[in-house]
Amino acid sequence: MDNRHIVVFDGVCNFCNGAVNFIIKRDPDGVFAFTPMQSELAHELMVRFNVPNVGVDTFLLIKNDRCYVFSDAALEIAKNLTGLWFLFNVFKVVPTPIRDAAYKQFARNRYKLFGRTEACMVPSDELRSRFVGTKT
Repeated sequence: MDNRHIVVFDGVCNFCNGAVNFIIKRDPDGVFAFTPMQSELAHELMVRFNVPNVGVDTFLLIKNDRCYVFSDAALEIAKNLTGLWFLFNVFKVVPTPIRDAAYKQFARNRYKLFGRTEACMVPSDELRSRFVGTKT
């Protein structure tokens, strides 16, 4: 495995795919790599980091041999994006259970709000190197 931070996302969620594209646009140095929650690599990482079965209601961030989930993953990703996205870390003053409750509420409704696809996204040739653990 390379030294990039790995984002595990729901590959059939339109919002999640949009979030991946959002991160890619704001990550010119390519510090993030991506794998869908539906991949073998995602399952291996969940076992390795002893992540309880969160289903597809969240994404995970594996960074510096540590696993972040729910709102912590989102805020940790924001730290590394270009622009002022690091400012979102002001939300760390909100207790994690409150942040995670809001995150989980949104996650439960994301298919209703944004829809879903039948299969995981297939990255373009220029972005293929940003995806790991997939058979693309």
